Amino acid sequence: MMICCLNPDCPNPLNPSGKKLCQTCCTPLVALLRNRFRIIEVLSDEGGFGRTYLAEDGDKLDERCVIKQLAPRVQGTWALNKSMELFQKEAQRLQELGEHPQIPTLLAYFEQDNYLYLVQQFIDGQNLLRELQRKKKYNSNEIREILLDLLPILKFIHDQGVIHRDIKPQNIIRRRAASLSSTAGVSTGGNLVLIDFGSAKQLTAKVQMKIGTSIGSQGYSPIEQIRDGAAYPASDLFSLGATCFHLLTGVSPFKLWTEYGYSWVQDWQQYLKSPINRELAQVLDKLLQKDPQDRYQSADEALVDLSIQQQPLSPQAALHSVKSPQKGGSKAPSPSRVRTATKHIKKLPMTQLPFLSKPHLLLRNSLLAGSAILLLGSGEFWYQQFRRLEMRISSSLSQPNTGVANREAIFHQRSQAPPGNFSLASTVTGYSNSILSVAITPDGKTIASNNNDAIKLLSLVTGQEIATLSGHSNRVNFLAISPDGQILVSGSEDKTIKIWNLATGQDIHTLESHSNSVHTLALSHDGKILADGSDDNTIQLWDLATGSEIRTLRGHSNWVRSVAFSPDGSVLASGSFDKTIKLWNLPSGRIIRTLEGHSDKVTSVAISPDGSVLASGSFDKTIKLWNLPSGRIIRTLEGHSDKVTSVAISPDGKILASSSFDKTIKLWNMTTGQPIRTLEGHSQGIQSVTFSSDGKTLVSGGDDKTIKIWQTSL
Repeated sequence: MMICCLNPDCPNPLNPSGKKLCQTCCTPLVALLRNRFRIIEVLSDEGGFGRTYLAEDGDKLDERCVIKQLAPRVQGTWALNKSMELFQKEAQRLQELGEHPQIPTLLAYFEQDNYLYLVQQFIDGQNLLRELQRKKKYNSNEIREILLDLLPILKFIHDQGVIHRDIKPQNIIRRRAASLSSTAGVSTGGNLVLIDFGSAKQLTAKVQMKIGTSIGSQGYSPIEQIRDGAAYPASDLFSLGATCFHLLTGVSPFKLWTEYGYSWVQDWQQYLKSPINRELAQVLDKLLQKDPQDRYQSADEALVDLSIQQQPLSPQAALHSVKSPQKGGSKAPSPSRVRTATKHIKKLPMTQLPFLSKPHLLLRNSLLAGSAILLLGSGEFWYQQFRRLEMRISSSLSQPNTGVANREAIFHQRSQAPPGNFSLASTVTGYSNSILSVAITPDGKTIASNNNDAIKLLSLVTGQEIATLSGHSNRVNFLAISPDGQILVSGSEDKTIKIWNLATGQDIHTLESHSNSVHTLALSHDGKILADGSDDNTIQLWDLATGSEIRTLRGHSNWVRSVAFSPDGSVLASGSFDKTIKLWNLPSGRIIRTLEGHSDKVTSVAISPDGSVLASGSFDKTIKLWNLPSGRIIRTLEGHSDKVTSVAISPDGKILASSSFDKTIKLWNMTTGQPIRTLEGHSQGIQSVTFSSDGKTLVSGGDDKTIKIWQTSL
């Protein structure tokens, strides 16, 4: 029998039983947590937060359980408070949801030895992402069964006032004991379990009326959640739709999101490898609507559509007939039509109503413009539920546009909120030299920064170091991360570029061709081409996958210090110490035009997400905005009292951030050119500034040897 060390930094935590100190890190060993739980092994490392362990519960005949440990390594910071808040909320959500056969049960929540622990039921099974990797694809019937298994869970948590906010294949486990060996490979009857309520948010008026912290997984999370931090029942339904899309096509929504934003949902069916049931396609189409008001508003609505489409039987046809028109009609179904449909449905055996996870479940289909209410079963409880639902429906029928009006008011209120409302959230110290470059992974969890001749990877939430990548023989000048978050690229004074696997920290390729230091890097939006800029006055283009050189661009007469790709990958912009900006045609490698207007060295260039505007920063203390297609100056932004070192444009294209040796970051309105606000906090010049992919976080690095994390306070 082994004993597991609870030091979250211990690289080899398993020790022989009977030992008092860990053989690896000398931490005192704990045989039983809270005199009850024996840790068996580490399940996962949470990178700066703690670890998740598999354990045995001594109070339940050594029944297995999962223990989450919160052990952030920064004290007294915003990051610590935020991580503790999320951890505590996960315990609260599990406690509030009580015991549900498809949600892990909370067993304990306590503090011991300055760490927080959350103990929950162990689900013996495999998550759907791993199942997909094994199966390769799912068919229509399997996807439909998954929906019928998960929608009642969502109905349950939404009825309790909780929104999960992070539904994806990794957070859905199929119980091992319930799996079938049939050719279909999918079993029914509550075999799927929804896990990880760490992102769950209470469904209250406050949540709906205020923009919160964006939590979720890009690609699976809907636009209102990523953009505004808002979450509704319809938000979870989008995530469920994106999950089913991934399982059905094998195509990751995250990859589509990084390449196309939310435009992929409009033509999601083009990714299908084989035709699917038309009715299922209609359900998925409504789940995947970009605008929340166009989606199903409740799990019940989706369940009703799935049940109607199960079989072409007359009772289902009767049910379909009582549904109000989705557009243009607000007239409620007649009582006779409801009675007729109810009479037919009562004749159906329970096996023909698979959406009922338990007997006597209330089926409701509450539509914006009128609803049919069908009550199955009996008893005082369900009668009370019916009466409450009836009152809500009656209210909505008497004011048919109230829900839409409220949503429009909410969105209008958000649109009127002041942009760029950033404030300092935390400061990361521990560096011995200036921080020249910072980059954020697309998932918003990790910061990469230079650290002399090495690279530090930090948790954006805690500010703690996750890993150090070493390999350069001189100072690292610039960092860039691929759109899929898998590759990190570094340029150095040692004249080389290194391509790293972010997951493993391994050096994949070393690119050697320049005769002087490399000071800038950029990756094309499809992640295939790497561009660099060097103090040998040249730009080189590389195939990122193979590390082979594509071509060298020559034309600048001084150091090249910044490069940027247009969104469509057809144009590369380069800024140089020769005071010019050059626009290059990438397919041919020829200069399209040279932009002249700065009176001093150009240090940084950035292109807006729509490809229409180029921003440039210069030692002449100004930022210039250029019309990219024509090359004409739109306006000059003046406000810094010293050299401008870096410019960055927010993902929505509305805000420009500029950093300077004057120790400030300025935020500008991209449309009007007006200053929005000035961020002060660095004690020396700032070298680099960048936005997170959701636009809610700004990270800066400077000569004061600190990284500062700025968050929107909206």
